[in-house]
Amino acid sequence: MRFPTALPCALALALLGLSISTGASAQGAWPSKPIRFIVPFPPGGGADATARIIAQELSKSFGQQVIVENRGGGGGTVGVGAGMKSPPDGHTVFLGTPGPIAVSPTLLPDLAYDPRRDMAPVSKLSTAALLVAVPGSSAIRSLGDLIAAARAKPGSLSFATGGTGTSHHLAGELLKQMTGIDMTHIPYKGTAPATTDTMAGQVPLGIIDLHSALPHVRSGKLRSIGTTGAKRSAFAPDIATIAENGLPGFDVTTWFIMGAPAGVPREVIARLNAETARALALPEVRERILGTGNEPASSTPEELAAFVREEIARWAKVIKAAGVKAG
Repeated sequence: MRFPTALPCALALALLGLSISTGASAQGAWPSKPIRFIVPFPPGGGADATARIIAQELSKSFGQQVIVENRGGGGGTVGVGAGMKSPPDGHTVFLGTPGPIAVSPTLLPDLAYDPRRDMAPVSKLSTAALLVAVPGSSAIRSLGDLIAAARAKPGSLSFATGGTGTSHHLAGELLKQMTGIDMTHIPYKGTAPATTDTMAGQVPLGIIDLHSALPHVRSGKLRSIGTTGAKRSAFAPDIATIAENGLPGFDVTTWFIMGAPAGVPREVIARLNAETARALALPEVRERILGTGNEPASSTPEELAAFVREEIARWAKVIKAAGVKAG
């Protein structure tokens, strides 16, 4: 009989199979080391603060440190590019903003990456409306007044923003295109000086950060023409949107998203998404993100992929129609 010989062989094969299965499972365990969270800007801004808030919660969820790494340069393209070109093992994610994700693919022909090809979308993180404002002493009191003033003297009205190719700049170009008015763009090195000069009347109009400008609106140094989102901001529910004030369909927000290199396993993306959504739902996390001037927002990876494609296509049309060139 062969049974006595066959049984040890069968047992050996079973043990071998168990060993292979266990080894494969251990090899596939994720995360197996700390996760890098690349922020494409220097420390201290809203992007950095938001990333650190999320990283703290993900570290708790995964039992591995999620370490924020600041890699500034190129208006965000250096850090985002580094994130997209990292090994797709799930141990690198990055924060994306409109500039390097939605604007640069059109504005920079030699860009080394394409978010539609090189990014695995994970989740939205936050959004923020902008503010269209005039000096408190201005004769312009409404969107209608603004349009009338621009049409009365084409090209004589200028608008200040924090720089060429920013969401603020493109909001101004979209406003021009949707109303048919002509205004001159004045780019500043950041929204803070643009806000200061708008308050002082050095420029007749500013498209600036809502959260930081609100105290000046409340004090009367600035007058709101409208916020730029599709709905009223949580920071200023009493201030109407540009769409409400006479330009239906006008919708421009800045946003932060989380992405990973293309090729990261779907199950890893799913877990990153789920834990990010869980973090964003926590009251203390929402409160901290609101404190940075941004409103928490989440999405599925599929929703984010569609959003990014739409944003790239949308701003490509605006950029080309306006003839915007990289500064």
